[in-house]
Amino acid sequence: MLRLFGKARLGVQDFPGFGGFSFLFYLYLYAPILVLVIFSFNANQSATIWTGFSLDWYRAAFANQALRQAAGNSLLIAVCASLAATAIATLAALGTSRGARFKGMRLSIGAIMLPLVLPEIVVGVATLALFSTLGLSLGYGNLIIAHTVFCIPFAYLPIRARLDDMDLSLEQAAADLYAGQWRTFRKVTLPLLMPGIVSGLMLAFIVSLDNFVISMMVSQAGTTTLPIFIFGLLRMGVTPDVNAVSTLILGVSVLFVTLSYLLGKKKH
Repeated sequence: MLRLFGKARLGVQDFPGFGGFSFLFYLYLYAPILVLVIFSFNANQSATIWTGFSLDWYRAAFANQALRQAAGNSLLIAVCASLAATAIATLAALGTSRGARFKGMRLSIGAIMLPLVLPEIVVGVATLALFSTLGLSLGYGNLIIAHTVFCIPFAYLPIRARLDDMDLSLEQAAADLYAGQWRTFRKVTLPLLMPGIVSGLMLAFIVSLDNFVISMMVSQAGTTTLPIFIFGLLRMGVTPDVNAVSTLILGVSVLFVTLSYLLGKKKH
């Protein structure tokens, strides 16, 4: 609650009807997801008519060879891209936080964050144009490169936040005890920074795993990812097996985002 000229000023949450409006907003936002999850356990072949509880569609999804191949492609790409993006983001965070200030630092940080603020379709078209100009046709490599660039800011944010929250006196104490820069980094900075690195890695992984637009732009034959595979299934209409696969992806996403948040909040 704010005060203006010595008088209490109401916050937004204190206005009449704010609670009801918020409830309707979240209901509108999450009700479709809840319906999707519920109907993924539907025994009926129709995705909109409930007849009873069943796990048949999950069994069908796991038995689908094409789906397993697409899921394997997505996992491979997500692991490689998230590891590369996290390594680059860690170096960038150390350079912009612990390194000496240099001319163009703000511009460098802006360049790191650019994939986060640009529309994803723009990033996809630009990446496709670059690959076409260079004649780059690496199969999985194209997707890994594109996902790595897109995931860097997602990994950078929690790592940089962790660095900004760390106590510099610990590193200064190590230097006072004649520890070199590498030893200080390995023994002091890196262990304290590790929760932020793991948090950024998880966030980058799930962003890569869920990515559709950029994958659709740069994927080649034999590199179909899970989101693209689901999109292909949707052309034939929403079916219970699509609901089942979507629910599994949702569960994995929620798990990783939650772990990323908890690790980012972990005190050093």
